Amino acid sequence: MSGGVDSSVSAYLLKEAGHEVIGITMKVWPQDCISRAEDKCCGPQAVADARGVAHALGIPHYVIDEAAEFEKVVIDYFKSEYQLGRTPNPCVMCNEKLKFGNLLTRARSFGAIKVGTGHYARVEKRNERWVLLKGVDPRKDQSYFLFSLSQEQLAHTLMPLGGMAKPEVREVARKLGLKVYDKEDSQEICFVPGNDYGAFLKSHMGEKEFHPGDIVHRDGRVLGKHEGIEYFTVGQRKGIGLSHPTPLYVLDIDPATSRVVVGDDGDLWNETFEVDRVIWSGVGGCEDGREISVKIRHSHAGGAARMFQAEKGRVRIEWLEPQRAVTPGQAAVFYDQDLVLGGGWISRK
Repeated sequence: MSGGVDSSVSAYLLKEAGHEVIGITMKVWPQDCISRAEDKCCGPQAVADARGVAHALGIPHYVIDEAAEFEKVVIDYFKSEYQLGRTPNPCVMCNEKLKFGNLLTRARSFGAIKVGTGHYARVEKRNERWVLLKGVDPRKDQSYFLFSLSQEQLAHTLMPLGGMAKPEVREVARKLGLKVYDKEDSQEICFVPGNDYGAFLKSHMGEKEFHPGDIVHRDGRVLGKHEGIEYFTVGQRKGIGLSHPTPLYVLDIDPATSRVVVGDDGDLWNETFEVDRVIWSGVGGCEDGREISVKIRHSHAGGAARMFQAEKGRVRIEWLEPQRAVTPGQAAVFYDQDLVLGGGWISRK
C-alpha cells in the first residue's frame, strides 16, 4: 500500500472478494528525501496515508524497511546506467526486484500467499501458463513496467484494478469515504525530487564519477563541451547548453569517448534497433517476421513492427513506420494486441 488511491481501492476490492487482507507499505525512500514534505510517494506522508486507509478498511498494516535494498538495486542501477550512456527505467527494476521480489518473500513471513497491488494490468492463466495483459484503461495501463515478471511472480500476483478505469477507482474510494480518493497521481520517479535528474545525480555521485567531454554535431563539428554524459538522454532538447540557429537534440551518447552527439529532430527517427536481455512472458519466443506492436517507453502508444532473431540472443525490431527517439537503456515491450509477449532493453548499437 503506497498511500495512493489505487492501492487503497485494490485492498478494499480484495477484501470484498473474500480474501484475508493485510496492508504492507515498503519504506524505500533515501535518507535525503525523508524531510521533503512535498514528496508524494516515498515519504512519511505516504506511510501515514496507507495506515489511515488500512484503519478505515479494518485491516492490519505493517511497514517494512527496504531502504538499503532499494539503494542497492534501484538507485545504484539508476546511476550506473547514466554512466554507461543509457537512460534507465527504474520502475521496471523496482517492480521485478522489490515489489514482486522482496515484498513477496516478506509477505510470506506474514502468512500471505499472494501479493495484491494497485497496478492497471491483468494476469490470467492460459494453457497452464500465466500471462500478463494490458489494463483495460489505455490511459493508465502499466503492463509496460511489468514485462519482466517471472511465472512464479505472476502466479502469486493479484491486480484487481486491471479491468477498471481510473474514474471508477476514484468513485469507489469516494463512496467509501477514503481521504485519498482525490489524491494526485505521481507523475515522477519517486526518488528524484522535482524530477531533476541532474541534481539527484550530483547529490549521489562524486565529481570524479562524471564523464565530461565534447558535444559534437552529427556532421563531425565540435560545438562545445559538457560536464558529464550523465546529464543527457537521447531525444533531449533542453539543457544541452549550446546556442545554435536551429533546435538541437541529443542523438547519441558514447560512453567510450564521452561524446554527446547532437543533430536535428529528423535525425531522431529510427527504422530498426536491437533489444538485448530479452524475457519472454510465458507465451513463446521470437518468430522471425512476426508482426507485433512495440512500446519503447511508457508514454509511447506502441508502433507496428516485425521481430527477427539477431546475434547473441538479441531481437531485432524493424518498424513498419519509423519511430522517434529510440532510447538505449529503456525497455522495449512486445505486444500481440493486449497480450504481453515479452520484452527487453534497448541496445545502444
